Amino acid sequence: MNEPRLRPATEQEIADSLAFALRYEGRKRVNHADDMMARITADRLVRHLQGSGFVLMKQPDGSAPTTTDHVPG
Repeated sequence: MNEPRLRPATEQEIADSLAFALRYEGRKRVNHADDMMARITADRLVRHLQGSGFVLMKQPDGSAPTTTDHVPG
């Protein structure tokens, strides 16, 4: 079985993901964190994680899911 090749996540990818998590719960937008505060908090968290020696890994982007009922065979 081929394992996906992990690579270190970029600072921007980590910050984007954290900022998204601060603004949304699943697909529902939460009202207690605006975009600017989410970005500031995410950037500070990234700096803290890097300063603490954390390395976050990211899998390659997956292929888009299909909506057809066709089963390859």
